[in-house]
Amino acid sequence: MEPVTTGVSIAMWIAFWVIVLAALFIDLAVMNKHKGHVSIKEAAVMVSAWISLALLFGAAIWLFEGPRHALEFYTGYVLEYSLSIDNMFVFIMIFGYFAVPNELQPKVLLWGILGAVAMRFLFIFVGVQLISAFAWMIYVFGALLIITAIKMLMQKEDDKFDPSQSFILKVFKKIMPIKTDYHGENFFIKDNAKWFATPLFAALLVIEMSDVIFAIDSIPAILGITQDTFLVYSSNIFAIIGLRSLYFLLSGMAGKFPYLKYGISVILFFVGVKMIISHFVKIPVPASLGIIIFILAVSMLASKFFPPKETAN
Repeated sequence: MEPVTTGVSIAMWIAFWVIVLAALFIDLAVMNKHKGHVSIKEAAVMVSAWISLALLFGAAIWLFEGPRHALEFYTGYVLEYSLSIDNMFVFIMIFGYFAVPNELQPKVLLWGILGAVAMRFLFIFVGVQLISAFAWMIYVFGALLIITAIKMLMQKEDDKFDPSQSFILKVFKKIMPIKTDYHGENFFIKDNAKWFATPLFAALLVIEMSDVIFAIDSIPAILGITQDTFLVYSSNIFAIIGLRSLYFLLSGMAGKFPYLKYGISVILFFVGVKMIISHFVKIPVPASLGIIIFILAVSMLASKFFPPKETAN
């Protein structure tokens, strides 16, 4: 399978980076102003703003690159954003485990997002090149998504992510000791001529590692929608830049959508099957977008109107 390419102009790439950097700057200014104390209403407004920005960028793609490419961007964006929701719940657990104060959480999220931006570029480039060079890799990616979906469906409440068991954290502790108390926004401190990492850095380290794990799932998923490097990367980054706002929204609504993880696993299963049958059956991009939105809507509505007995009020 040859990777699809829109041949977008340098101006389109420049516009993309200008928008992303401006959005990150605004997000940083807003979060610093609130000192990590963001209400659900304020977070919802910011999340709506980032979603609107992505919709406008998709409209620009529609105008300059055509409707098919715009629909691929929108489908990729919705897919990546829905997967990011699951990622944010892991972030909530990490912050809870390390007892990160509210006022320090925005800094960790910022560096976590910047790290994700760099890592996603590498993962996407490698993924596109693999599919381009080895057509059979699309079957591997598809199988990976299906296996991940089944594991998510079968996961029990007791099997939730445990930050203390993070491999990267165990390795880092052998390299540098970690203090048990916080020292402002410092990631590292020097005490008695010896360097120590703070719990803030430990939280960031685990968050970065968790994002690598999520990228292993999310990048193959979006490659099931399009193999155009620009569309894959831009939809991914637009889903990432608003994660700080999404985090504060979900942290205030944790437990509101108990069926969401099942919806996400069904989406991964659908995209995995779509990749495996792509050489024989072509599912139109508008149909893929509609199916993904439908699955998300059903899982969220079911959570609201038919909550599990143990979570019902």
